[in-house]
Amino acid sequence: MTGILASVLVVLGASLVLVASVGVLRLPDLYTRMHASTKPATLGVGLIVAALAIYSGELGIAVRALLILLFFLLTAPVAAHRLGHAAYWAGVARWSGTVRDDLSREREANRR
Repeated sequence: MTGILASVLVVLGASLVLVASVGVLRLPDLYTRMHASTKPATLGVGLIVAALAIYSGELGIAVRALLILLFFLLTAPVAAHRLGHAAYWAGVARWSGTVRDDLSREREANRR
Protein backbone atom coordinates (compact mmCIF):
# COMPACT_ATOMS: atom_id res chain seq x y z
CA MET A 1 0.00 0.00 0.00
CA THR A 2 2.80 2.43 0.83
CA GLY A 3 4.40 1.65 -2.53
CA ILE A 4 1.24 2.69 -4.37
CA LEU A 5 0.89 5.90 -2.36
CA ALA A 6 4.57 6.74 -2.90
CA SER A 7 4.20 6.08 -6.63
CA VAL A 8 1.19 8.38 -6.87
CA LEU A 9 3.03 11.12 -4.99
CA VAL A 10 6.09 10.79 -7.25
CA VAL A 11 3.96 10.99 -10.39
CA LEU A 12 2.09 14.04 -9.07
CA GLY A 13 5.34 15.70 -8.01
CA ALA A 14 7.02 14.99 -11.32
CA SER A 15 3.98 16.35 -13.15
CA LEU A 16 4.18 19.60 -11.21
CA VAL A 17 7.89 19.90 -11.92
CA LEU A 18 7.10 19.34 -15.60
CA VAL A 19 4.47 22.09 -15.48
CA ALA A 20 7.08 24.40 -13.92
CA SER A 21 9.59 23.66 -16.66
CA VAL A 22 7.01 24.25 -19.39
CA GLY A 23 6.10 27.53 -17.70
CA VAL A 24 9.72 28.64 -17.70
CA LEU A 25 9.94 27.91 -21.42
CA ARG A 26 6.61 29.40 -22.46
CA LEU A 27 5.96 32.46 -20.30
CA PRO A 28 6.93 35.88 -21.65
CA ASP A 29 9.02 37.66 -19.00
CA LEU A 30 11.28 37.12 -16.04
CA TYR A 31 8.63 37.76 -13.42
CA THR A 32 6.07 35.27 -14.70
CA ARG A 33 8.81 32.70 -15.33
CA MET A 34 9.99 33.01 -11.76
CA HIS A 35 6.45 32.53 -10.53
CA ALA A 36 6.06 29.44 -12.71
CA SER A 37 9.35 27.97 -11.59
CA THR A 38 8.81 28.55 -7.88
CA LYS A 39 5.21 27.66 -7.06
CA PRO A 40 4.67 24.29 -8.77
CA ALA A 41 8.29 23.22 -8.41
CA THR A 42 8.18 23.75 -4.65
CA LEU A 43 5.02 21.68 -4.35
CA GLY A 44 6.39 19.07 -6.76
CA VAL A 45 9.61 18.64 -4.80
CA GLY A 46 7.54 18.47 -1.62
CA LEU A 47 5.45 15.63 -3.01
CA ILE A 48 8.52 13.73 -4.20
CA VAL A 49 10.24 14.11 -0.83
CA ALA A 50 7.03 13.03 0.93
CA ALA A 51 6.98 9.94 -1.29
CA LEU A 52 10.55 9.20 -0.23
CA ALA A 53 9.61 9.49 3.44
CA ILE A 54 6.58 7.25 3.02
CA TYR A 55 8.32 4.63 0.90
CA SER A 56 11.38 4.29 3.13
CA GLY A 57 9.35 3.67 6.27
CA GLU A 58 12.34 4.61 8.44
CA LEU A 59 12.14 7.43 10.94
CA GLY A 60 15.65 8.73 10.20
CA ILE A 61 14.99 9.05 6.49
CA ALA A 62 11.57 10.61 7.13
CA VAL A 63 13.12 13.25 9.41
CA ARG A 64 15.77 14.05 6.81
CA ALA A 65 13.09 14.28 4.13
CA LEU A 66 11.11 16.65 6.32
CA LEU A 67 14.20 18.80 6.83
CA ILE A 68 14.82 18.88 3.07
CA LEU A 69 11.23 19.93 2.51
CA LEU A 70 11.44 22.61 5.19
CA PHE A 71 14.68 23.97 3.71
CA PHE A 72 13.18 24.05 0.23
CA LEU A 73 10.00 25.77 1.44
CA LEU A 74 12.04 28.43 3.20
CA THR A 75 14.59 29.12 0.48
CA ALA A 76 12.96 28.79 -2.94
CA PRO A 77 10.08 31.29 -2.56
CA VAL A 78 12.22 33.77 -0.65
CA ALA A 79 14.99 33.59 -3.24
CA ALA A 80 12.52 34.07 -6.10
CA HIS A 81 10.98 37.05 -4.33
CA ARG A 82 14.35 38.68 -3.73
CA LEU A 83 15.47 38.05 -7.32
CA GLY A 84 12.24 39.50 -8.66
CA HIS A 85 12.56 42.52 -6.41
CA ALA A 86 16.15 43.11 -7.52
CA ALA A 87 15.19 42.69 -11.17
CA TYR A 88 12.37 45.20 -10.77
CA TRP A 89 14.62 47.82 -9.22
CA ALA A 90 17.31 47.14 -11.84
CA GLY A 91 14.76 47.98 -14.52
CA VAL A 92 14.22 44.59 -16.14
CA ALA A 93 11.40 45.06 -18.63
CA ARG A 94 8.01 43.59 -17.88
CA TRP A 95 5.73 41.91 -20.38
CA SER A 96 3.64 44.39 -22.39
CA GLY A 97 0.48 42.69 -21.17
CA THR A 98 1.24 43.41 -17.52
CA VAL A 99 -1.82 45.08 -16.05
CA ARG A 100 -0.75 46.14 -12.58
CA ASP A 101 2.42 47.60 -11.10
CA ASP A 102 2.10 48.14 -7.36
CA LEU A 103 5.61 49.52 -6.94
CA SER A 104 5.44 52.18 -9.66
CA ARG A 105 4.70 55.06 -7.27
CA GLU A 106 7.57 54.08 -5.00
CA ARG A 107 9.86 53.72 -8.00
CA GLU A 108 8.95 57.17 -9.31
CA ALA A 109 9.48 58.70 -5.86
CA ASN A 110 12.97 57.16 -5.68
CA ARG A 111 13.90 58.54 -9.10
CA ARG A 112 13.29 62.12 -7.96
